[in-house]
Amino acid sequence: MMVDTALREREAAGNPIRVGLVGAGATGRAIALQLGTPVPGIRLVAIANRTPQHGERAFREAGVAAWRHVGSSRDAEAAISRGLPVLTDAPSVLTNCEAIDIVVEATGTIQAATSVVLDAFDHGKHVVLVNAELDSLLGPILKARADRAGVVVTHTDGDEPGVAMTLLRYLRTLGLRTVAAGNIKGMVDYYRTPDTQRAFAEKNDQDARKVTSFADATKLSMETTVLANATGFHAGRRGMYGPACKYVREIADLLPPDQMLDTGLVDYALGAAPHTGAFVIVHEDSPLKQAQLAYYKIGAGPFYVFYTPFHLPHLQIASTIGRAVIHRDATVAPLAGPVCEVVTVAKRDLKAGDRLDGIGGFCSYGLIENTAAARVASALPIGLSEGRTLRRDISKDQVLSFDDVDVPADGAVEALWHEQMARWEHTAPSSRTSPMRPESAGVTR
Repeated sequence: MMVDTALREREAAGNPIRVGLVGAGATGRAIALQLGTPVPGIRLVAIANRTPQHGERAFREAGVAAWRHVGSSRDAEAAISRGLPVLTDAPSVLTNCEAIDIVVEATGTIQAATSVVLDAFDHGKHVVLVNAELDSLLGPILKARADRAGVVVTHTDGDEPGVAMTLLRYLRTLGLRTVAAGNIKGMVDYYRTPDTQRAFAEKNDQDARKVTSFADATKLSMETTVLANATGFHAGRRGMYGPACKYVREIADLLPPDQMLDTGLVDYALGAAPHTGAFVIVHEDSPLKQAQLAYYKIGAGPFYVFYTPFHLPHLQIASTIGRAVIHRDATVAPLAGPVCEVVTVAKRDLKAGDRLDGIGGFCSYGLIENTAAARVASALPIGLSEGRTLRRDISKDQVLSFDDVDVPADGAVEALWHEQMARWEHTAPSSRTSPMRPESAGVTR
């Protein structure tokens, strides 16, 4: 049954999917706004945010007239059973609440979000990650933990990895060989900082560090890492190629064909119309099929670009929620171990004793790298960089290693990351891994 039909049946039966949202920043508020419409078959029944005023704002903007502040899961269950949404500053109230079916993690944090996700698994809840920061760092081990708990963990449709993966899976159902996928990106400047982005962030009611990560390639690298881990595709080089082009279909001729056919590629088109969304490249070597595709104005081949000209996380998340709960189908989830990761690169000359400020800061930017290459260099993932002190001077644009920084006092997230690396130490994808052909590519996991 298609998810839209199943959701409408749940709506008619008075049995909507009950969603708990963790995080009421700009992204969380946009999700609450849409789910408060409400979406057929889905209800936003709870928000957790460390600053309750932001949660109240999210409810008000979503048109929710009344809600209850709660401090326990039992109180939350009682209120939700009476049709009253709840607000709390403790995510554990949501993860422990039996009146919630699925948790949407939208904080953009790593340490706090890891705790939320693992707790949700422990209480039998599916999780949607609107959190590329966490997914790009720990996605494979979180998927393994979710499998063990018998629940679904998935990145969201509407964010570029979900847009690309939804299109890619559809193309595979048509018998097409997918060989590349990625983002359509307006600009990249590795050296943007919260100071350069502050005015734009304030104008758009966004966080300056978050906006910085959008501009300096870190978020782009995190998103394509999520996509790489879900497809098995590699980065053609550290940071990808990112060819500039006027129209996204030009990218078929601008990426190395041998790499697309050998390992598959994640990459991005820079400055290309339609200026938003995601693309997938397929390869077709049959002259007769090429003639058919040319007739339908898809191009001359043998590489063909399909694309979705929008990405709307707050809207498209409803599909991911429905698929996860009803069909137990992840929109985007790792195939196995990490294929790519995001390494830490100095934004400027750094000195011994400097304290790194993490994603979207003044010290560093993140670039996608193939895991095999990153581990040979003992590269420091940007998701593990914040708060570490440098042991030595680092030159601008140098990749930082674990040897360059001190060991954090609280290493819980790092311990989980090392568990992930150890689990797949001997099963890291070879550089000769071929893109999945139609006959071997399943459309569900």
